[in-house]
Amino acid sequence: MTIQEKQQQLIDEFESLQDWDERYAHIISLGKKMSPFPEEYRSDQNKIEGCQSQVWMNARLEDGKIILDADSDAMIVKGLAAMLVRVYSDSAPDEILGTPPEFLQKIGIDNHLS
Repeated sequence: MTIQEKQQQLIDEFESLQDWDERYAHIISLGKKMSPFPEEYRSDQNKIEGCQSQVWMNARLEDGKIILDADSDAMIVKGLAAMLVRVYSDSAPDEILGTPPEFLQKIGIDNHLS
């Protein structure tokens, strides 16, 4: 599946939800479904600076594709990280660089988070 197809899949999921309470619940459930974050990646090198929550992200190259792992101590942030992992992981670097996260605006999440 391409990044655009993965983005559209998320957009479709969020369009079926009635209100922002349901959307937040869905974001949290996406975070809960994430694979456990490997402890060896929980380091200052992988910590995202500038976020009020603790957020870690690791990227590695396998067979020409980027594999992402992420975690956060905040449930909504973990869900947002899960969305990014779902959309971009297992994609070629040039495809990732050429595809901005437009789904965040189409879902409307950019208007609901600080």
